[in-house]
Amino acid sequence: MMNPWKTYVKLSAVLMGSHGLTKGSLAFLNYPAQLMFKSTKVLPVMVMGAFIPGLRRKYPAHEYVSALLLVVGLILFTLADAQTSPNFSMIGVIMISGALIMDSFLGNLQEAIFTMNPETTQMEMLFCSTVVGLPMLIPPMLLTGELFKAWNSCSQHLYVYGVLVFEAMATFIGQVSVLSLIALFGAATTAMVTTARKAVTLLLSYLIFTKPLTEQHGTGLLLIAMGITLKLLPADDKPIKRTATSSFKVNIRKLSFSEREEADEEKRAPV
Repeated sequence: MMNPWKTYVKLSAVLMGSHGLTKGSLAFLNYPAQLMFKSTKVLPVMVMGAFIPGLRRKYPAHEYVSALLLVVGLILFTLADAQTSPNFSMIGVIMISGALIMDSFLGNLQEAIFTMNPETTQMEMLFCSTVVGLPMLIPPMLLTGELFKAWNSCSQHLYVYGVLVFEAMATFIGQVSVLSLIALFGAATTAMVTTARKAVTLLLSYLIFTKPLTEQHGTGLLLIAMGITLKLLPADDKPIKRTATSSFKVNIRKLSFSEREEADEEKRAPV
């Protein structure tokens, strides 16, 4: 282990709050509405990244514009969904908003751990946060009685065990991939990548389950697609490169004759 256990206690608490509120909101929101809320995760992640110790990230203007397009697209989609879906409640909106706040801490905390201690592996973070989170989940499951209900249900339908094993394997692969993205490219870029994946899941939801899709839904999806495309545009670093090149030339001109002779000798030696 490269990090103390107290680091993973904080991480597990945020992780449990994020997943718990996300899953619980499905009792009050239908899946597409919940998915669109989660797709705007990049905005709180970017905002929180400026305050997390060890990161203090600053993002260019076009990335904030892309995040704003995501939020506007979400609002349009949610308003349309409130008119066409009976499974819509403000309690669900509050729960999923709390999950977004937890997500803003989660991604940046993971990136801060990788940044401040580069020797941390994805396996260590995934294993330790899961082991610490397990005892946190057991007490509420016992108090609500969900653990016994789930145990009895699984004993009556044995195929559920196979589904759970498959889901655990798929989740493991997905979590390792997400942690690798965070370690390599940062929390905000990872949030945009997972948002693009959510868009595919959303379209499949409307194709598999017959649900009304209005023009307002289409407008919201279009704005979200524009936000993702804008985020993926590369930053223009040419002016910085030109400045560095010109300053390098200026430094060469300031070299004395003897220094240039020594530099020429160093170049001839390898030849």
